[in-house]
Amino acid sequence: MPFIFRLFKSTFLFCLLVSASCKENAMSHKTDKISNLSVDSSPTVKIPIIVGANRMQVYLPLLKDKKVGLVANQTTVVFKHPDSQDFYTHLADTLLASGVNLVSVFAPEHGFRGTADAGEIVSDGKDAKTGLPIVSLYGDNKKPKPEQLKGLDIVVFDLQDVGARFYTYLSTLHYLMEACAENGIELLILDRPNPNGGVVDGPILDKAYTSFVGMHPVPVLHGMTIGEYAQMINGEKWLNPSTSSGQVLQCDLKVVPCLNYSHDMKYSLPVKPSPNLPNDQAINLYASLCFFEGTNVSVGRGTGKQFQIYGSPNLSPTVFTFRFTPQPNEGAKHPIYEGKICYGEDLSNAENVNRLELKWLIKAYQNTSDKKSFFNSYFVKLAGSPQFQQQIEAGISEAEIRKTWQSGLWKFKKMRANYLIYSAEK
Repeated sequence: MPFIFRLFKSTFLFCLLVSASCKENAMSHKTDKISNLSVDSSPTVKIPIIVGANRMQVYLPLLKDKKVGLVANQTTVVFKHPDSQDFYTHLADTLLASGVNLVSVFAPEHGFRGTADAGEIVSDGKDAKTGLPIVSLYGDNKKPKPEQLKGLDIVVFDLQDVGARFYTYLSTLHYLMEACAENGIELLILDRPNPNGGVVDGPILDKAYTSFVGMHPVPVLHGMTIGEYAQMINGEKWLNPSTSSGQVLQCDLKVVPCLNYSHDMKYSLPVKPSPNLPNDQAINLYASLCFFEGTNVSVGRGTGKQFQIYGSPNLSPTVFTFRFTPQPNEGAKHPIYEGKICYGEDLSNAENVNRLELKWLIKAYQNTSDKKSFFNSYFVKLAGSPQFQQQIEAGISEAEIRKTWQSGLWKFKKMRANYLIYSAEK
């Protein structure tokens, strides 16, 4: 018996046993989801989180006799043993091995194998391993064209998100939902935990400042999984038709949730979600440090501690004693300040951050040699409005800045509650 068949068979049987007590139900907004199993709360029992991709008994029947597209990258994996993240195969390989008629792959920012720089144009092509045609959903083609979806019956979306508004997989999701709705194609989301799923914090995006790094009126840390977020896009009618017909688009959406997961759980990612998020610490700090991308300060691209350090030649070496020198590496072919000494802070051993942290950004601004050149135009896109930059420039304290977020956060949490799949919400 070929190895891949034995592998698939054993995984399939495991998932079948796990799901024996799971009942199916449907949600509103043309969304179907599978209910969670009850979790034993005994501290002596550790039940593994089972991601949507491992629930093959649920989604394989939905793909039978259909032409399937797949939105995927290097995080799109199926675990060989759900209680261990050390062994996995790519979902594309698993689908092909199980007889699914997978005909095309759509790749987000960083590409199908996840090696492109942030912001680098990802070209169409062919996957060397499977021979599948790859359609880029980044650069000039963020929304699939009708001809790129032609002949497909269903698209499977499986990307690992990190819970931040400006992480572009959410924008890819939005445009895909629009395209599927316009072309009458089903969308199936295989859900994964949010590693920052217990945090809802930050300023709400002003719709007047919508961009690819912020498409919806949500806070910087939204505390939702991709599946929950997709339900919110559908339910709040945020999809915009490509014509001026004024029609309200609704995506034919189904979500296969994780099992044994709740938002208060810690989740360690087995695969880097993008080249410059190499570990749990970087993922935890990402939302707070990403604001430096809208300034003249480096976040460690071109080092081994991306999004765990920050610094600049413009920061005071007497205040900031940590030094680093960016050099080209994977995910940063031409990093800012390449070959130059930067002064900053090393946060690689900082304690777990459970909110959007502002102190590092404020400290850097207050101790830069040229405040007029500190911010660039990208900062407003990341922040979702000019207000945050104006507050920092005016010297408003962190506590006072946070107060200005509270009304928006309260309204968002109330809306968000309508679309949550998982428990342990406060």
